[in-house]
Amino acid sequence: MDLDLMRELSVSTDSRIVLLVLDGLGGLPMDPFGRTELEAANTPNLDSLAARSDLGLSRPVAAGVSPGSGPGHLALFGYNPLEYEVGRGVLSALGVGFELGENDLAARINFATRDESGKISDRRAGRIANEEASKLVDLLNEDVELDGAEVFITHEKEHRAVAVFRADGLSDALSDSDPQRTGLEPLPVEPADGTGDGAKKSAELANAFIEEANAILADHHPANTVLLRGFGMHPALPRFDEVYKLRAAAIAGYPMYKGLARLAGMEVLKEGEGIAGEFETLKHNWDTFDFFFIHVKATDAAGEDGDFERKSAVIEEADALIPELLDLSSAALAVTGDHATPAKMESHSWHGVPFLLSSEYTLPTSESFGERACAGGSLGVFPAEEIMGLLMGHALKLNRYGA
Repeated sequence: MDLDLMRELSVSTDSRIVLLVLDGLGGLPMDPFGRTELEAANTPNLDSLAARSDLGLSRPVAAGVSPGSGPGHLALFGYNPLEYEVGRGVLSALGVGFELGENDLAARINFATRDESGKISDRRAGRIANEEASKLVDLLNEDVELDGAEVFITHEKEHRAVAVFRADGLSDALSDSDPQRTGLEPLPVEPADGTGDGAKKSAELANAFIEEANAILADHHPANTVLLRGFGMHPALPRFDEVYKLRAAAIAGYPMYKGLARLAGMEVLKEGEGIAGEFETLKHNWDTFDFFFIHVKATDAAGEDGDFERKSAVIEEADALIPELLDLSSAALAVTGDHATPAKMESHSWHGVPFLLSSEYTLPTSESFGERACAGGSLGVFPAEEIMGLLMGHALKLNRYGA
């Protein structure tokens, strides 16, 4: 989507937009003739809404490309994820409230389990509890010492933390140490081909950090190693509020998504407990903002754990609360995900993401909300970065283009 065109055509009105993101919503059947997690869930409210909505499947990045959560959400907000690359470490740092300097290098940490042969047996260390992970972060902050750089480690949530390296001349042109699959050894952090001394220095710092962390965590199980990924430095994005003329708010329980929202220029609201608590926050702030991004993480976590039934159950939990959204009478309401996370694959995937858009100006095509229904919907298969244009148009927040 052309952000300059959006900036030119956008108008400020009193109408409101809600973007509900069930992270990793897209799925697959466990066998060729079965149903996906969304199709198997009991969703009477979403099905009823689908019967009077536009439906489609969004493509977050490109055909066959499995997106990370950062690119997936940037596309949802209308940013071309190939043009605006943001390291996941940056999003994690901003999400926990770390003030990144322009020379700081941030990386996402996964506490992980390494077996006796040196291979990764669990990339998430059993999703260790926040309290345990916080203690490990304290140990690293106390004991890690790097020559020529400072390092700050902050706990994010469960098995995730963020490391920020501070020194002159750093670069984020680095590969990850996370092999992305179990049964493999961690990878060395390496500078990208054709990069200079800054990337080489940064790779040496990252590898030294991993080596020290491994020594400190050696006797801690299941979190006896760290994986680093998503190296990044603070980027500049066109401000969401300036492009769309929106007073935008974000409601998210997971720090990374708060970081995404802050990076775009949204105001991050203090969320309640669970999906119901997030919806309460929405209602309490309804009169203050005209755009709300609501993020639900549990769908993605269940998919990554390969738990088909749990992912369906989270979708059902969200479905039960849909009437509360409808009572607010938004001009445009979208329900979608940032990418697919099929339980069958236990990972993000390239498959289409179900998309539902409710407004007064739709062309309904189905009586249910699911991958197959969305594939035959009026919107077809389309780039996710067009979603903001669709929402703005349906909320009557775009002027006509041309004479």
